[in-house]
Amino acid sequence: MPELLLEVNGLKKYYPITGGIFGRKLGEVKAVDNISFYVKKGETLGIVGESGCGKSTTGRLLMRLIEASDGRILFEDKEITNMSKSELRKVRRDIQMVFQDPYASLNPRNTVEQILEEPLIVHGMGTKEERKKRVKEMLEVVGLSSYHSKRYPHQFSGGQRQRIGIARALMTKPKLIIADEPVSALDVSIQAQVLNLMSDIQKEFGLTYIFIAHDLGVVRHISDRVGVMYLGRLIELADSEELYENPKHPYTQALLNAVPVPDPDLKKQTSLIEGELPSPANPPSGCAFHTRCKECMEICKTQRPVEQNLNGHYVACHLYS
Repeated sequence: MPELLLEVNGLKKYYPITGGIFGRKLGEVKAVDNISFYVKKGETLGIVGESGCGKSTTGRLLMRLIEASDGRILFEDKEITNMSKSELRKVRRDIQMVFQDPYASLNPRNTVEQILEEPLIVHGMGTKEERKKRVKEMLEVVGLSSYHSKRYPHQFSGGQRQRIGIARALMTKPKLIIADEPVSALDVSIQAQVLNLMSDIQKEFGLTYIFIAHDLGVVRHISDRVGVMYLGRLIELADSEELYENPKHPYTQALLNAVPVPDPDLKKQTSLIEGELPSPANPPSGCAFHTRCKECMEICKTQRPVEQNLNGHYVACHLYS
């Protein structure tokens, strides 16, 4: 079994809700609510869910772009949750991020060369000549040419900009890349190109990915294992094919049923999700999904389900307890 690269235990992120003249705390938004998982070296873990489920917040917590309210994050057996800035800088060479919006994530005032060189300068890697050589190498790796290095971001298409974002993430030779919806802002034809590029790069450099998306088809294409989030909670986690062929949680079943298929007659006739997504500021008691679940029992309304391990298929649902 490959060794673990990342381990997350009881991770939480609560945002306070304040109001009144004195800004008193009135409540809190549970953006990420006690989730645990691990990532093995060389694999791709997909994280899916509706908008507002906490998947992007999870990615930012793992990068320490925002601070966790509670929980532990271990990278190569080193806890990074409480690391000082100087210690964290060393770890950040090994953990990089590809952001969702290729238009907003690149500095419009800098040339591509300056954008790609910046991580190397920040981490004190290489001489000026070595950095320029690395820029050209990475542009070639992501399917662009070395002469593109003198251009500015506005001179590229969306797909090309995302390639530049991927090249930037590769500059420091990281071990883990967190990709936060890297293709959702792109056309479908360009999505396939970027996904294939990411798969090729993973094999070439032995990378590990955490791939965050709301598109189940995209996640199935690239992921070894898939975790499903709902209202800040991780409700199901399994190998990709196992999850898609044999979903256990009613929410996962409804999500998969909503994916369009070419032949309507082949579609499984399971009910879609009813009702509105509850507010993260006031989540339902017990199982967060019980207000929209056709399988809801009395216990679901009062007790939060404990994660069950069904031969490596993890599910948090009272149907299996």
